[in-house]
Amino acid sequence: MKIILTLVALFGISSAAVVDEFLETLAKEAKVQDSSFKAFSIKRGEEIFTSKHIGKRGEEVSCVSCHGDDLNKAGKNFFTVKEIEPLSPKTNPKRFSEIKTIEKWLKRNFIDVYNREGTIQEKGDVVTYIINK
Repeated sequence: MKIILTLVALFGISSAAVVDEFLETLAKEAKVQDSSFKAFSIKRGEEIFTSKHIGKRGEEVSCVSCHGDDLNKAGKNFFTVKEIEPLSPKTNPKRFSEIKTIEKWLKRNFIDVYNREGTIQEKGDVVTYIINK
């Protein structure tokens, strides 16, 4: 694991830098949409991540349903029962290594749980929660 982190640090952009860039972009968009926007919130992110909703298949789910309470451990997809690698970039440095992938999974997971795409605010809040958990 240390070797992978060292190689990423030496030869590529770290996942922390990618997440920072992603959140900065979202923050700019949020400020355009709402001039009173100040910052993303860990607390709001936790509420988004842990609250249950009737998901895409009519069953009550939350992000925790698949990712679990401990984001440093593997989870299991609620719908397919396939194992999911840990969500925490502290444990899984590949997790937030590309903006395109972050956007793809946020979109897919919001649709699975909320039956809609997440707002800019919601995306920023939930990513802020995940990286600080």
